[in-house]
Amino acid sequence: MDRFVFAGRTCVITGAASGIGAALTLDLARRGAVLALVDRDAEGLARIAGQARESGAKEASAHVVDLSDGGDRLDLAAEVAARHGGADLLINNAGVALTGTFDEVSMADFDWLMEINLHAVIRMTKAFLPQLMSRPGAHVVNISSLFGLIAPPTQVAYVTSKYGVRGFSEALRHELAGTVGVTVVHPGGIRTNIATSARLTVADPDGSQAARAAEFTRTSLTMPPEEAAKLIIAAVRTRKPRLVITWVARMADILARVAPGRYWNVLQRQAAKRAV
Repeated sequence: MDRFVFAGRTCVITGAASGIGAALTLDLARRGAVLALVDRDAEGLARIAGQARESGAKEASAHVVDLSDGGDRLDLAAEVAARHGGADLLINNAGVALTGTFDEVSMADFDWLMEINLHAVIRMTKAFLPQLMSRPGAHVVNISSLFGLIAPPTQVAYVTSKYGVRGFSEALRHELAGTVGVTVVHPGGIRTNIATSARLTVADPDGSQAARAAEFTRTSLTMPPEEAAKLIIAAVRTRKPRLVITWVARMADILARVAPGRYWNVLQRQAAKRAV
């Protein structure tokens, strides 16, 4: 497929009000894209849409949607088609986190996370696929995670969703080869609020869980979202099928492939050495 050209193309972005989604929005705006921005945060969405217009977006529409509600998104796809003529690029970026071991996590919390992180990706793609297939050179980006490459404890729900995004994206790419491009992205350590805004599965009366999340954000989530956005946009432009962001994520990916049954023990030993 030819390189993706962003100017004048309609780009749909979920989770657009903050983090990587906001950074992607402003970068695409500067490239003269038409933007359809999706988030449940109405205030944040209005703010980023305004910034996008000021930054050069040909148009930026805001669509307040709660992706946890299980909707099929056909109404959203129809709204984007009516307003912008159809989607050329769909970026499924929205995601949430959940802390706690599997025995602590309720099925209600597990289902909530799966609905946003995996089912919404599938529903959005299904709803917009007819538009994408009718637009020459269209593309889909699905944001997985470092935890779609490795599977740490206390992250069973999140890992399940992100491995699901990985598999869905790879199979979809093979089905749509030569028609619609598909890129799956595995970010690791991007400076967003996903850890501090994670849903807690047990009470936190002393604030210790919140403190650990804040420390993890400070020490482990170090890459600015703007830098991640540039890498994602470059991957779309060149039709890269798979993007692993940060050196740590790339090393973990290699280790998981070389030692699939032992990589977690190796990572734990390395973490213990660094702590000494």
